Amino acid sequence: MTTPRVGRPVRGSRSGRPIMAVLDLLGRRAALRVLWELRGPALTFRALQDAAATNPALLNTRLKELREAGVVDHGEGGYFLTDSGRSLMHALHPLSDWAAAWARGARAAAK
Repeated sequence: MTTPRVGRPVRGSRSGRPIMAVLDLLGRRAALRVLWELRGPALTFRALQDAAATNPALLNTRLKELREAGVVDHGEGGYFLTDSGRSLMHALHPLSDWAAAWARGARAAAK
């Protein structure tokens, strides 16, 4: 699977609109987990692998895609979120808030 790119067909969209490209990227196995684990200080590959509880082949693939997308980079201290990656994480906060409210509603409805 290639890294989703704006303007090219992606999973779920032939148009490759920006929102569809980012949803394809974030919907890939372990992508959000990797971003979550990089929300703090930089992590070495091994530390990120342990934190994300994933295998090295999958982690390599996700890191390649996330680096190509410009949301993760690698430096002296290991892998870290770029400014764009931090902006993405910030943009996901309202979705997280919505999900928490949705979960509360689902639990209340199940009672």
